[in-house]
Amino acid sequence: MEVGKRKRERRRRRRARKSSREHNQKRKEEEVAHLEAQEENSAIEPESKRRKTHTVGHSNASNFLDKMRARLSGGHFRMLNEKLYTCSGDEALKFFQEDPALFDVYHAGYQEQMSHWPEQPVNIITNWLKGQSPSLTVADFGCGDGRLARNVKNKVFSFDLVSNDPSIIACDMSNTPLDSSSIDVAVFCLSLMGTNFPSYLQEAHRVLKPCGWLLIAEVKSRFDPNNGGADPNGFLKAVCELGFNSVSKDFSNKMFVLFFFKKKKASPETKEIEWPELKPCIYKRR
Repeated sequence: MEVGKRKRERRRRRRARKSSREHNQKRKEEEVAHLEAQEENSAIEPESKRRKTHTVGHSNASNFLDKMRARLSGGHFRMLNEKLYTCSGDEALKFFQEDPALFDVYHAGYQEQMSHWPEQPVNIITNWLKGQSPSLTVADFGCGDGRLARNVKNKVFSFDLVSNDPSIIACDMSNTPLDSSSIDVAVFCLSLMGTNFPSYLQEAHRVLKPCGWLLIAEVKSRFDPNNGGADPNGFLKAVCELGFNSVSKDFSNKMFVLFFFKKKKASPETKEIEWPELKPCIYKRR
């Protein structure tokens, strides 16, 4: 009796396996038929429609890649921008000397940020220079792509951390190759970035002739004491103690401020200057 029971169980299992094989075979045949039907429909589909579908897919992929590249580029710019604001000029110079390509990444991101500003401070400084004598010699501290020099008739010495252009001198802005009292106008356009920015202004004082001009354009938030920025009056006081007279200040633009100074004829008494801290201009991730 037990033997008969085992035989019936084996027959049941064989029938179940056979049924499963038949079911799987039928499913495969249905899948093959479905694929063949798709191929047949594709073969008779108009070429223009297939081409359009491919173009749309390619366009979507390209848009996705462009967005990813923009996000990566933006991330690199924010990292480099923070680095420049939180290290000394000498450290920044060494940093970019090790990998000059990073400077191009930074300036590409910088130009992208500037494209959203309704007005560019470099254009205001350019127009001011055009109203002065073209015989005035200019030093552009932190010149970027050298736009100021390209747009005025004056002789312009352009300085930045990296030079991809023969007209730009790569150096630490606190130690330029200019002779003392050899410059008529010193320009800092959004370039007081290092933690040792007072040494940049000391270098400008050294190279400027008596009664020479010092022009500073900076991000407005850096001079907003209500939001962690420096007191602009404290900054003006420190620059004047360095050996300048304040000529004018302009806070009318919502993005940046402008300061105009002239170097005093007589050298100031040597004393300790209390410089305010200029907070880093850190761009938030969008």
